[in-house]
This record gives sequence, structure tokens and C-alpha cells, in this order.
Amino acid sequence: MSSGTPPAGDEPLLEIGRVGRAHGLWGEVLVDLTSNVTARLAPGAQLSADGRTLVVDAAHPHQHRWRVRFAGVEDRAAAEALRGAILTAPPAPDPDDPEALFVHQLVGAEVRTAGGRSRGTVVAVQDNPAADLLVLDSGSLVPLTFVQRVAGRVIQLSAEAPEGLFDAD
Repeated sequence: MSSGTPPAGDEPLLEIGRVGRAHGLWGEVLVDLTSNVTARLAPGAQLSADGRTLVVDAAHPHQHRWRVRFAGVEDRAAAEALRGAILTAPPAPDPDDPEALFVHQLVGAEVRTAGGRSRGTVVAVQDNPAADLLVLDSGSLVPLTFVQRVAGRVIQLSAEAPEGLFDAD
């Protein structure tokens, strides 16, 4: 499965992994995959790195990383030249969770209560053990568990979201 041609224009590219050291003599590299969509490394998948397109020839799990061979990377020297490159690709839905939300969809979106009142704009998403938190420009923190839906650039909160979340407003 191909992840598609890297986009032109304003569509964001997401970091999906980083190239580590060369592996062997024939152009393979070790990749730390940061995406949970392993199909990003399927043969034929196209990734961007440092302004160039890399096409995956083959990829295999290797301990906690992936051994990857890219088209045109034929020897150890060419593989070493990729070391440290950040691999990017267009957003792709998670086949195991098609309703998953991604940070790039949330940052910059307006947050509204169930009653339609605007509560600010998301400036970051903070990792939290209980539930990730939307960080609003007002300083308020909103657990993702209260997100009812995301439509375009608007995040609608459920009626269960307590008003006390916005005391910082």
C-alpha cells in the first residue's frame, strides 16, 4: 500500500520516523517509526526527507525499530548519508481507529461548549496519563474525554464538560 505522493501546497506533512544508522553493506537503514501506522513502510510507500522523496523497497521489523531499504540507496555510503533524516508523510487515517484525532487537526481549532459558547483556540495538546489535554490560548486545560466531535476547525465539547474547566478565562 502506498502512502501517496508527498503533497504540494498547504497540506501538512507529519513526522512519521527518523533514519538511524546504516545496517549492512547494501543500503539498508534502521528507522525509528514514530507513527502507529506501519503501512507507512509498505513497499511503494513514498516518504519525504530533507526535500527529497524516498520510496520504500522493503521494510522488516528489527528489534524495536525497522530495517528499511529505499529505492536508489544501493550501498552503505548512500545509507549513511540518510542518517538523522526526519521522515515525513501526509496524514493517514489509523486503520485500527478511523475516528482517531491527530494533533495537527486540533491545534488552531476553536473550542465551543455544548451551548455554542466559544472558549478559545487550541494552542497545544499536552500529554496526560488520564487523558490528553487541549491547551487553550486562555490557559484553560480541557481533557479530550469531553470532546464530542471535531468538524473542520471547530471542536464541540459534550454537555458533560463542567464550566469549572474555564475558570482561567
